[in-house]
Amino acid sequence: MSINDAPPSLRLFELLELLAQQGRPQSLADLLALGRWPKPTLHRMLTQLEAGGLLQREPDGRRYALAARSLRLAEGLLAASAQQGVRRAVLRALVADIGESCNLTALSGAEVVYLDRVETAFPLRLELRPGTRVPLHCSASGKLFLAFAPARQRKTLLDGLALTRHTATTLAERRALDAELERIRRDGHAVDDQEFVEGLNCVAVPVRDPGAGEDGPVRCAVALQAPSARLPLEQALILLPRLREAAAALGRSL
Repeated sequence: MSINDAPPSLRLFELLELLAQQGRPQSLADLLALGRWPKPTLHRMLTQLEAGGLLQREPDGRRYALAARSLRLAEGLLAASAQQGVRRAVLRALVADIGESCNLTALSGAEVVYLDRVETAFPLRLELRPGTRVPLHCSASGKLFLAFAPARQRKTLLDGLALTRHTATTLAERRALDAELERIRRDGHAVDDQEFVEGLNCVAVPVRDPGAGEDGPVRCAVALQAPSARLPLEQALILLPRLREAAAALGRSL
């Protein structure tokens, strides 16, 4: 696909990229000389970006420069990149310490979404990429989000869930799940005792805003995941202090 065949929104982004690459304000003639777009198209794009506050004209009225909105966007992208780097470093250190796969998850609608994950070096593992979604009622992170959600939100989520049985240990009855959520609120952590995938254990702890205390909102969850044959649940629970250390570090990065 050529530049002129790109969707209009993508062409606008490409024009912003081009202006940023030049490192100085550009006139319509300067941009035409680069040979990217016909003059009517280029003029229309510059007008749209200026109207949207992404470009501004220099005092001479002829040259275009990135406006404050574009600069804020760039700063936000840099900050997000740095945040992701910190997040990844915390997960890598956690995996290096405990030797098992660890992930960072968030509540997305009525599912859990994986924001980031670092895999163990062991060949026996279940690889789940960022963006993977898993059910709420049978994953450690999902039950954690349910347990610490405000009561009204929790009821809405639970009323809409199909408590599908995935394994013999899945909590597929509302009464049993409610009791488990109460335990999670009391103990401050959640487990997946082979409830989603046979032979796979998981332990999750909440990531809260720094300074919010134990009653602060749960922003996301950090969890370890391991085959039960290699790490029985009882042994996984011994690693809770290290998981909580990582959760505190991740909370500071958010």
